[in-house]
Amino acid sequence: MTLNAATPDFAARLATLVPDGVLCAAEPRYLEEPRGRYQGQAGVLALPRNSEEVAALIRAANAERVPVVPYGGGTGLVGGQVMAEGPAPLLLSLEKMTAIRAVYPEENVLIAEAGAILADVQAAAAEAGRLFPLSLAAEGSARIGGNLATNAGGVNVLRYGNTRDLCLGLEAVLPSGEIWHGLSRLRKDNTGYDLRNLLIGSEGTLGVITAASLKLSPIPAGRGTALFVVPSPHAAISLLSLARDAVGEGISAFELMHRQGLEFLAETLPQVRQPFATAPEWCVLIELGLARGLDSEVALADLFEAAVEADLALDGVIAQSEGQRDALWAVREMIPEANRLIGAISSHDISVPISAIPDFIRRGGGAIAQLGDGDMRINCFGHLGDGNLHYNVFPAAGKARKDYEPLYDKVKRTVHDLVHDFGGSVSAEHGIGRLKVSDLERYGDPVKLEMMRTIKQALDPHGIMNPGAVLRQGG
Repeated sequence: MTLNAATPDFAARLATLVPDGVLCAAEPRYLEEPRGRYQGQAGVLALPRNSEEVAALIRAANAERVPVVPYGGGTGLVGGQVMAEGPAPLLLSLEKMTAIRAVYPEENVLIAEAGAILADVQAAAAEAGRLFPLSLAAEGSARIGGNLATNAGGVNVLRYGNTRDLCLGLEAVLPSGEIWHGLSRLRKDNTGYDLRNLLIGSEGTLGVITAASLKLSPIPAGRGTALFVVPSPHAAISLLSLARDAVGEGISAFELMHRQGLEFLAETLPQVRQPFATAPEWCVLIELGLARGLDSEVALADLFEAAVEADLALDGVIAQSEGQRDALWAVREMIPEANRLIGAISSHDISVPISAIPDFIRRGGGAIAQLGDGDMRINCFGHLGDGNLHYNVFPAAGKARKDYEPLYDKVKRTVHDLVHDFGGSVSAEHGIGRLKVSDLERYGDPVKLEMMRTIKQALDPHGIMNPGAVLRQGG
């Protein structure tokens, strides 16, 4: 299929369909992505203000075979928001569609437009006495439409699920320019194919999400946070099981951290206060959210005592105030920034079965050591409770990422092959984008891939929606 560039003539024709101020030239910030692997392009940037304007823009693009790249907060890490090759696209940002359309506290439902920033959705829920539990490092700039389009994860997946688990219904514009009015507030609706879950995680390749009905939860009456030093990843998994036995579904987060990440923090962000004078080899950050009448600090103290008796914990810190809680979370939340400042050779967002994590970590370290001089550093951290690890490989101290460029493909292939051997996923929470298209082809089930191509062809026969993301263009 042949696509055409969004030329000035095309932009002029669009201008007759939408009000003044919707179309403009794309500033450089729209053409970049956080890891700097891709430099995007755009023939014209559109800033629609409602779903009808989105529909008008996509109808025109479909008629003239112009590619459309949906743009959320620009925080995606796999290049799904930038199109580096091919005819210059219509870049469609929903940043002006930020309304919280309605909140139904009794139903635990909030309806937000796709351009609403995640932190603003959280704040609107809190104002209504409710919790929107999706939480991730980029929540101050990520937009809920992008979170849905990539099925974002974050630190609370263990208790509340991925973004798809937090959505009841969608409003979306299809590649034809038709608007699907699917903003259901129902928990039960068994009337045919689940189109909501088809669009969630599709990364803008099947349509543009313009609004969503989101699930809210009660705000836990008591929150508790602790950092436990554990002797090994295996001990961390046993500690998770012990904690579940003690508090059931009261565990909101269970984050594994390795000494290397703490050392990177000390090196690059010394202002982040760490609770231990010497960085432990392994530790876990635990967050509890308990119902009224239950004391989270007591629950954590009891858990620590039981963990020590079972040889599952060596040391620990339990937050005694909101400030101490924030300080403990700052350690975890700033590790990605420390990683960025060090500069990874190759970063991997992977998941494996939880019980296999210790063996994966052991075998991964040995495999990476065999690739070079054995001097590459590994920072393995992440959401242990749902099996999602960020397994990142870094240069030796005193060396730079550019010194290892010839090894990039080997490092990535080694890690992903091992993940596949363990029955895991090479994309746990960041999506496929453009970065992992070849990985999906290499590791994906052939029948699944053919089904995906068939769906893409049926909904987007001209291939205008985010071409080259998730599925190879023309493939």
